[in-house]
Amino acid sequence: MIPEHAAAHWDLELDNLFLTIGHRFGRVELRRRMRDYIRGLLAPVARKNSWQLAEQAGHRTPNGLQHLLAQAKWQPDDIRDDLQEYVAHELGEADGVLIVDDTGFIKKGTTSAGVQRQYSGTVGRTENCQFGVLAAYATTRGRALVDRELYLPKSWTEERERCRTAKVPDEWDFATKGELTRHMVVRALASLLSIAWVTADSAYGQDNRFRRLLEQSGVRYVLAVPKSHFSVGCSRIEVLFAQASDEAWERSHAATARRGPASTTGQRCDCRPPSSTTRARSPAGCDGH
Repeated sequence: MIPEHAAAHWDLELDNLFLTIGHRFGRVELRRRMRDYIRGLLAPVARKNSWQLAEQAGHRTPNGLQHLLAQAKWQPDDIRDDLQEYVAHELGEADGVLIVDDTGFIKKGTTSAGVQRQYSGTVGRTENCQFGVLAAYATTRGRALVDRELYLPKSWTEERERCRTAKVPDEWDFATKGELTRHMVVRALASLLSIAWVTADSAYGQDNRFRRLLEQSGVRYVLAVPKSHFSVGCSRIEVLFAQASDEAWERSHAATARRGPASTTGQRCDCRPPSSTTRARSPAGCDGH
Protein backbone atom coordinates (compact mmCIF):
# COMPACT_ATOMS: atom_id res chain seq x y z
CA MET A 1 0.00 0.00 0.00
CA ILE A 2 1.44 3.38 -1.04
CA PRO A 3 1.33 5.95 1.79
CA GLU A 4 -1.20 8.70 1.20
CA HIS A 5 1.43 11.44 1.47
CA ALA A 6 3.62 9.70 -1.14
CA ALA A 7 0.70 9.41 -3.57
CA ALA A 8 -0.11 13.10 -3.06
CA HIS A 9 3.52 14.02 -3.72
CA TRP A 10 3.61 11.98 -6.93
CA ASP A 11 0.37 13.59 -8.06
CA LEU A 12 1.86 17.04 -7.48
CA GLU A 13 5.01 16.14 -9.40
CA LEU A 14 2.90 14.82 -12.26
CA ASP A 15 1.05 18.15 -12.42
CA ASN A 16 4.42 19.94 -12.51
CA LEU A 17 5.48 17.76 -15.43
CA PHE A 18 2.23 18.54 -17.25
CA LEU A 19 3.00 22.25 -16.87
CA THR A 20 6.48 21.65 -18.27
CA ILE A 21 5.29 19.95 -21.46
CA GLY A 22 1.89 21.64 -21.82
CA HIS A 23 3.16 24.34 -24.18
CA ARG A 24 3.83 21.63 -26.78
CA PHE A 25 0.05 21.27 -27.25
CA GLY A 26 -1.46 24.29 -28.95
CA ARG A 27 -4.95 24.32 -27.44
CA VAL A 28 -6.39 23.94 -23.98
CA GLU A 29 -8.51 20.93 -24.91
CA LEU A 30 -5.44 19.10 -26.24
CA ARG A 31 -3.56 19.74 -23.02
CA ARG A 32 -6.52 18.37 -21.02
CA ARG A 33 -6.73 15.28 -23.21
CA MET A 34 -2.99 14.76 -22.85
CA ARG A 35 -3.33 14.84 -19.06
CA ASP A 36 -6.28 12.44 -19.13
CA TYR A 37 -4.42 10.08 -21.43
CA ILE A 38 -1.27 9.94 -19.27
CA ARG A 39 -3.26 9.55 -16.06
CA GLY A 40 -5.20 6.73 -17.72
CA LEU A 41 -1.97 4.95 -18.67
CA LEU A 42 -0.85 5.17 -15.04
CA ALA A 43 -4.21 3.99 -13.68
CA PRO A 44 -5.09 0.33 -12.97
CA VAL A 45 -7.01 -0.03 -16.24
CA ALA A 46 -7.18 -3.61 -17.53
CA ARG A 47 -6.67 -2.72 -21.21
CA LYS A 48 -5.08 0.54 -22.28
CA ASN A 49 -7.22 1.15 -25.36
CA SER A 50 -8.96 4.41 -26.17
CA TRP A 51 -12.37 3.25 -24.95
CA GLN A 52 -11.18 2.16 -21.51
CA LEU A 53 -8.87 5.15 -21.07
CA ALA A 54 -11.74 7.48 -22.03
CA GLU A 55 -14.01 5.74 -19.54
CA GLN A 56 -11.35 6.11 -16.84
CA ALA A 57 -11.17 9.85 -17.59
CA GLY A 58 -14.96 10.28 -17.54
CA HIS A 59 -15.32 10.93 -21.29
CA ARG A 60 -18.50 9.78 -23.04
CA THR A 61 -16.61 8.58 -26.13
CA PRO A 62 -12.95 7.92 -27.04
CA ASN A 63 -13.06 10.48 -29.88
CA GLY A 64 -11.02 13.10 -28.02
CA LEU A 65 -8.19 10.73 -27.10
CA GLN A 66 -8.17 9.22 -30.58
CA HIS A 67 -7.88 12.71 -32.06
CA LEU A 68 -4.97 13.46 -29.73
CA LEU A 69 -3.06 10.37 -30.86
CA ALA A 70 -3.95 10.26 -34.55
CA GLN A 71 -4.62 13.78 -35.80
CA ALA A 72 -3.48 16.48 -33.40
CA LYS A 73 -0.17 18.16 -34.26
CA TRP A 74 2.50 17.80 -31.60
CA GLN A 75 6.05 16.51 -31.72
CA PRO A 76 7.01 13.60 -29.42
CA ASP A 77 10.71 14.45 -29.70
CA ASP A 78 10.07 17.97 -28.38
CA ILE A 79 8.30 16.47 -25.38
CA ARG A 80 11.21 14.06 -24.88
CA ASP A 81 13.60 17.02 -24.73
CA ASP A 82 11.37 18.76 -22.18
CA LEU A 83 11.19 15.55 -20.15
CA GLN A 84 14.97 15.16 -20.11
CA GLU A 85 15.37 18.75 -18.93
CA TYR A 86 12.78 18.15 -16.21
CA VAL A 87 14.45 14.92 -15.06
CA ALA A 88 17.87 16.61 -15.08
CA HIS A 89 16.52 19.30 -12.75
CA GLU A 90 14.55 17.00 -10.45
CA LEU A 91 16.76 13.91 -10.29
CA GLY A 92 20.11 14.95 -11.73
CA GLU A 93 23.35 14.15 -9.91
CA ALA A 94 26.95 14.20 -11.06
CA ASP A 95 27.20 10.40 -11.01
CA GLY A 96 23.95 9.73 -12.87
CA VAL A 97 23.58 6.42 -14.72
CA LEU A 98 21.99 5.91 -18.16
CA ILE A 99 20.50 2.41 -18.53
CA VAL A 100 19.58 1.11 -21.98
CA ASP A 101 17.56 -1.99 -22.79
CA ASP A 102 14.80 -3.23 -25.07
CA THR A 103 11.48 -4.74 -24.10
CA GLY A 104 8.57 -6.40 -25.88
CA PHE A 105 4.97 -5.25 -25.75
CA ILE A 106 2.42 -8.00 -26.37
CA LYS A 107 -0.04 -7.04 -29.12
CA LYS A 108 -3.02 -8.54 -30.87
CA GLY A 109 -3.46 -8.31 -34.64
CA THR A 110 -1.04 -7.14 -37.32
CA THR A 111 -1.70 -3.41 -37.78
CA SER A 112 0.25 -1.85 -34.89
CA ALA A 113 3.55 -0.42 -36.18
CA GLY A 114 6.38 -2.93 -35.89
CA VAL A 115 4.28 -5.82 -34.61
CA GLN A 116 5.21 -9.35 -35.62
CA ARG A 117 5.84 -12.72 -34.02
CA GLN A 118 9.25 -12.50 -32.32
CA TYR A 119 10.93 -13.66 -29.16
CA SER A 120 10.20 -11.46 -26.14
CA GLY A 121 12.25 -11.78 -22.98
CA THR A 122 9.38 -10.07 -21.16
CA VAL A 123 7.29 -13.24 -21.40
CA GLY A 124 10.10 -15.69 -22.19
CA ARG A 125 8.69 -16.98 -25.47
CA THR A 126 7.88 -16.04 -29.06
CA GLU A 127 4.78 -13.87 -29.18
CA ASN A 128 3.04 -11.34 -31.37
CA CYS A 129 4.57 -8.11 -30.07
CA GLN A 130 6.22 -4.77 -30.69
CA PHE A 131 9.71 -3.94 -29.47
CA GLY A 132 10.81 -0.68 -27.94
CA VAL A 133 14.40 0.30 -27.14
CA LEU A 134 14.34 2.36 -23.95
CA ALA A 135 16.72 4.58 -21.99
CA ALA A 136 16.31 5.26 -18.27
CA TYR A 137 18.16 7.69 -16.02
CA ALA A 138 18.91 6.79 -12.39
CA THR A 139 20.49 8.52 -9.41
CA THR A 140 20.12 8.27 -5.65
CA ARG A 141 17.25 10.78 -6.00
CA GLY A 142 15.13 8.55 -8.23
CA ARG A 143 14.80 7.08 -11.71
CA ALA A 144 12.81 7.80 -14.86
CA LEU A 145 12.51 6.78 -18.51
CA VAL A 146 14.03 9.53 -20.67
CA ASP A 147 14.00 8.25 -24.26
CA ARG A 148 12.57 5.58 -26.54
CA GLU A 149 12.77 4.22 -30.07
CA LEU A 150 10.36 1.87 -31.81
CA TYR A 151 12.07 -1.07 -33.48
CA LEU A 152 10.71 -1.72 -36.99
CA PRO A 153 11.64 -5.18 -38.34
CA LYS A 154 12.54 -5.60 -42.01
CA SER A 155 9.16 -7.25 -42.54
CA TRP A 156 7.79 -3.75 -42.03
CA THR A 157 10.36 -1.47 -43.65
CA GLU A 158 10.29 -3.58 -46.83
CA GLU A 159 6.51 -3.05 -47.16
CA ARG A 160 6.06 0.70 -47.51
CA GLU A 161 2.30 0.54 -48.02
CA ARG A 162 1.91 -1.32 -44.76
CA CYS A 163 4.02 1.38 -43.08
CA ARG A 164 1.90 4.17 -44.58
CA THR A 165 -1.28 2.49 -43.30
CA ALA A 166 0.24 2.51 -39.81
CA LYS A 167 1.34 6.16 -40.34
CA VAL A 168 5.05 5.29 -40.34
CA PRO A 169 6.93 8.05 -42.26
CA ASP A 170 8.36 7.04 -45.64
CA GLU A 171 11.86 8.13 -44.58
CA TRP A 172 11.89 5.64 -41.69
CA ASP A 173 14.34 2.93 -42.81
CA PHE A 174 15.37 -0.25 -41.08
CA ALA A 175 17.69 0.17 -38.10
CA THR A 176 18.99 -2.49 -35.74
CA LYS A 177 18.36 -2.21 -32.02
CA GLY A 178 22.05 -1.43 -31.62
CA GLU A 179 21.78 1.51 -34.02
CA LEU A 180 18.70 2.82 -32.21
CA THR A 181 20.53 2.55 -28.91
CA ARG A 182 23.55 4.47 -30.19
CA HIS A 183 21.28 7.29 -31.37
CA MET A 184 19.65 7.49 -27.93
CA VAL A 185 22.96 7.52 -26.08
CA VAL A 186 24.29 10.33 -28.29
CA ARG A 187 21.14 12.37 -27.61
CA ALA A 188 21.31 11.73 -23.88
CA LEU A 189 24.98 12.73 -23.65
CA ALA A 190 24.14 15.97 -25.49
CA SER A 191 21.21 16.73 -23.17
CA LEU A 192 21.17 18.42 -19.77
CA LEU A 193 21.28 15.03 -18.05
CA SER A 194 24.45 14.58 -16.03
CA ILE A 195 25.65 11.11 -17.05
CA ALA A 196 28.73 9.54 -15.48
CA TRP A 197 27.95 5.93 -16.38
CA VAL A 198 26.19 3.97 -19.14
CA THR A 199 25.11 0.38 -18.55
CA ALA A 200 23.49 -2.32 -20.68
CA ASP A 201 23.18 -6.08 -20.97
CA SER A 202 25.10 -8.43 -23.25
CA ALA A 203 22.86 -7.75 -26.26
CA TYR A 204 24.59 -4.35 -26.44
CA GLY A 205 27.85 -5.19 -24.66
CA GLN A 206 28.93 -7.44 -27.52
CA ASP A 207 28.29 -4.66 -30.06
CA ASN A 208 31.73 -3.33 -30.99
CA ARG A 209 30.35 -0.08 -32.39
CA PHE A 210 28.41 0.61 -29.21
CA ARG A 211 31.48 0.04 -27.05
CA ARG A 212 33.58 2.22 -29.34
CA LEU A 213 31.01 5.03 -29.11
CA LEU A 214 31.16 4.99 -25.32
CA GLU A 215 34.96 4.88 -25.35
CA GLN A 216 35.19 7.82 -27.70
CA SER A 217 32.61 9.76 -25.69
CA GLY A 218 34.74 9.48 -22.57
CA VAL A 219 31.84 8.23 -20.45
CA ARG A 220 32.37 5.37 -18.02
CA TYR A 221 30.39 2.22 -18.67
CA VAL A 222 29.45 -1.23 -17.44
CA LEU A 223 28.37 -3.69 -20.14
CA ALA A 224 27.68 -7.39 -19.83
CA VAL A 225 29.20 -9.65 -22.46
CA PRO A 226 29.02 -13.43 -22.99
CA LYS A 227 32.06 -15.18 -21.55
CA SER A 228 32.76 -16.61 -25.01
CA HIS A 229 32.84 -13.15 -26.61
CA PHE A 230 35.81 -12.55 -28.92
CA SER A 231 37.47 -9.20 -29.58
CA VAL A 232 39.92 -8.58 -32.40
CA GLY A 233 43.45 -9.06 -31.06
CA CYS A 234 42.19 -10.87 -27.93
CA SER A 235 41.36 -14.43 -27.05
CA ARG A 236 37.98 -15.34 -25.58
CA ILE A 237 37.23 -13.15 -22.61
CA GLU A 238 37.06 -16.07 -20.17
CA VAL A 239 40.55 -17.13 -21.25
CA LEU A 240 41.88 -13.59 -20.96
CA PHE A 241 40.53 -13.31 -17.42
CA ALA A 242 42.12 -16.61 -16.41
CA GLN A 243 45.50 -15.34 -17.64
CA ALA A 244 45.34 -11.99 -15.85
CA SER A 245 47.63 -11.45 -12.88
CA ASP A 246 46.57 -10.18 -9.46
CA GLU A 247 47.83 -6.73 -10.47
CA ALA A 248 45.11 -6.63 -13.13
CA TRP A 249 42.56 -5.84 -10.41
CA GLU A 250 41.85 -2.43 -8.98
CA ARG A 251 39.41 -1.06 -6.41
CA SER A 252 37.12 1.84 -7.34
CA HIS A 253 34.30 3.29 -5.22
CA ALA A 254 34.31 0.23 -2.93
CA ALA A 255 33.78 -2.14 -5.86
CA THR A 256 36.34 -4.55 -7.28
CA ALA A 257 37.11 -3.90 -10.94
CA ARG A 258 38.86 -6.07 -13.43
CA ARG A 259 41.21 -4.68 -16.08
CA GLY A 260 40.03 -6.75 -19.00
CA PRO A 261 39.03 -6.02 -22.60
CA ALA A 262 37.30 -2.70 -23.16
CA SER A 263 33.79 -2.66 -21.72
CA THR A 264 33.73 -6.27 -20.59
CA THR A 265 32.71 -5.38 -17.03
CA GLY A 266 29.64 -7.36 -16.05
CA GLN A 267 30.86 -10.58 -17.68
CA ARG A 268 28.94 -13.70 -16.77
CA CYS A 269 31.51 -15.55 -14.72
CA ASP A 270 32.52 -15.89 -11.08
CA CYS A 271 34.67 -12.76 -11.25
CA ARG A 272 31.82 -10.41 -12.15
CA PRO A 273 32.12 -7.06 -10.31
CA PRO A 274 29.48 -6.72 -7.59
CA SER A 275 28.15 -3.31 -8.63
CA SER A 276 27.75 -0.97 -11.57
CA THR A 277 30.52 1.36 -10.41
CA THR A 278 33.28 -0.38 -12.32
CA ARG A 279 34.80 0.00 -15.73
CA ALA A 280 37.13 -2.35 -17.52
CA ARG A 281 40.04 -1.09 -19.62
CA SER A 282 41.97 -2.63 -22.51
CA PRO A 283 45.02 -4.65 -21.45
CA ALA A 284 48.25 -4.47 -23.40
CA GLY A 285 48.03 -6.25 -26.71
CA CYS A 286 44.28 -5.83 -27.13
CA ASP A 287 42.60 -2.98 -28.96
CA GLY A 288 39.26 -3.58 -27.25
CA HIS A 289 37.32 -3.42 -30.51
